[in-house]
Amino acid sequence: MSRTTQIFCASTLYGAATLAAAIDSDQFTEPDRRILLVFNNSTTPETTPALDEMPGFEPLRSHFDEVLSWNEAIRPFHPGSWTPRPDDVPLLERYLRLLWGLGEDRVELVLESIQVTPALTVAQLFTGAPVDVYADGLMSYGPTRNKLDPLVGTRVRRLLHLDLVPGLTPMLLTEFDVPAQVVPTSAFLKVMNELSLAVPELPTLPDDAALLLGQYLSALNILSAKEEEDLHVRMMRGAVARGHRTVVFKPHPTAPARYSRALETEAGKLGVDLTVLDTPVLAEVLFEKARPGLVVGCFSTALFTAAEFYDLPVARVGTEPLLERLTPYQNSNRVPAVLADAVLADLDSREGEDPLPAGDLDGLVTAVGFTMQPQIHPGLRPAAERYLSQRFGPRTRRYFKRKRLTALGLPGGVPERLAFLPRNAAARRIVRRARALRKAVKR
Repeated sequence: MSRTTQIFCASTLYGAATLAAAIDSDQFTEPDRRILLVFNNSTTPETTPALDEMPGFEPLRSHFDEVLSWNEAIRPFHPGSWTPRPDDVPLLERYLRLLWGLGEDRVELVLESIQVTPALTVAQLFTGAPVDVYADGLMSYGPTRNKLDPLVGTRVRRLLHLDLVPGLTPMLLTEFDVPAQVVPTSAFLKVMNELSLAVPELPTLPDDAALLLGQYLSALNILSAKEEEDLHVRMMRGAVARGHRTVVFKPHPTAPARYSRALETEAGKLGVDLTVLDTPVLAEVLFEKARPGLVVGCFSTALFTAAEFYDLPVARVGTEPLLERLTPYQNSNRVPAVLADAVLADLDSREGEDPLPAGDLDGLVTAVGFTMQPQIHPGLRPAAERYLSQRFGPRTRRYFKRKRLTALGLPGGVPERLAFLPRNAAARRIVRRARALRKAVKR
């Protein structure tokens, strides 16, 4: 009888912690061997530490028999861009089995972000292996990013996820009828506690400080560097307006140092005591080490763990313009941004920005998911039409592009009798003249 080897693939410490919590909860059968295969997907992995080199990893190591590097296996190629030629797949599977000492073992794969490389590449190389997928954050609540090859999608047995938005079921991989299974929150918190104890000394973090979470959105070409700096400054001003005089800034591990300098300048103007964390640690470690009085971010997953798992007050900022800027419309960050905007409190406490009722979330995410991927989820059209006909209004129209609704023939789009206007040359000339006159009047 052949041995069974489980290969767990992870690119983030948060993902590895989720896997450890699932293992501790007996959500995987006991194999003969467990391997953690580490992906380093950063732009320059040669200069960026992989997750097994980050502070706090050591308690996670004991959950696996061995920790291996995918980057080492495929060097000099980058894991985010390398895909094998179809004719080379049998040869490359033999190479990996030899390299990792798998022999004729029965392989089971546990993958994140299966719709893109490098997870998709691993699934394609081990052609007969059953697959479990786990969610590393909020993206699982949205639809699968790309149409997945049925030779991969039909092998997925389940989707493991943390209960970040109670009552909401992930949409990821539902086109293959993949069931979702919750990783117990208690197990995740236990792992996070162990991880925080293993982190080297951090600066003393005062209780009741405002914690600002940086995401490095300019690296995703969502914001410019200047816009992202301005967003951080806006976070600080909002926290100060709420009465916080002590602020902790947790920059993204790969963000440039100038982001911290911009905040330091603003802190000097506002008379705020600012601490910038240079150690690359998870936000959840900070929740364990101290109890912030407020956690502020844009659409970071950590905002949801803070609110749901640690019962901390949170606020979001910058989500509305971000939703307008996300391109293409199918961008996988759209649903996380929608959830942050819909569920979390607005930092500036503006009128009309109250969180949406929890009962509306399922309908909202279904409608957004259909407009993002109508070819993958054609069966969701009636639910999307129902939600838009009943709920489309001042608070929810930001979650949809009118052009998109029009193209799909959904409520909220341009009425059919007026749909000819964008293609009418005379109408376009009138609009251009009206805009020119409006600009002249403003001058």
